[in-house]
Amino acid sequence: MLTACDGGAPLENEGEIFPAPDRPVSEISATQFSTEDQRDSRGEARTVMDLAELEPGMTVADIGAGNGYYTVRLAERVGETGRVLAQDIDRGGLARLARRVERQQLENISIRQGEPADPKLPPNSFDRIFMIHMYHEIEKPYEFLWRMWPSLREGGQVVVVDIDRPTDAHGIDPLLLSCEFERVGYELVAFKDAPELSGYYAQFKAAANRPAPGEIEPCRTDQAARGAGSEVDPEKREKV
Repeated sequence: MLTACDGGAPLENEGEIFPAPDRPVSEISATQFSTEDQRDSRGEARTVMDLAELEPGMTVADIGAGNGYYTVRLAERVGETGRVLAQDIDRGGLARLARRVERQQLENISIRQGEPADPKLPPNSFDRIFMIHMYHEIEKPYEFLWRMWPSLREGGQVVVVDIDRPTDAHGIDPLLLSCEFERVGYELVAFKDAPELSGYYAQFKAAANRPAPGEIEPCRTDQAARGAGSEVDPEKREKV
């Protein structure tokens, strides 16, 4: 059943102070940067879902769902026994997505409006969370990731697709991405260069502990650029 949610529980640790990122943040772009036929001709969604080992019956979230390119394809992959939550901060965009979902009669999709610093995801709910070409637009990444952390089920993972270029040019250095995730309580488990995705693929899991907001130390852009010889850990890097 399709539902639309724009409320939620009060922010956890609402009075806490989270660090600002030591980098620019991209302006929010249009919800569609190429046609769906073009993206399918490259095998984009299929590649991402295969790498994520997405299976029927899983519960997943599509963060920054936009016009629903991934939402509808995720819904097809997880099937009738699975669930997809499409999240975005754009109320108008979500309304358009809702009409698409209803038109295509996709009963396993729910829709929720998030907030710039909080995805508003229910706790202990998701096997996979997808963040496709949107992470660089998050204004408060440390707070956003911190609040997202509890929504993963045991064994759940976060999938990020982005481009290796400056964050004010709609991309992010993969070393900086990994650093920001790790500072908030995630571990990198896989990284792949992926031309089919117009960028790279990264996958994270929740670490054993999540730091308190006041314990988070922001990543310095210059340090990330020098880290690990400017390469992601070779054991976690693999060509598609």
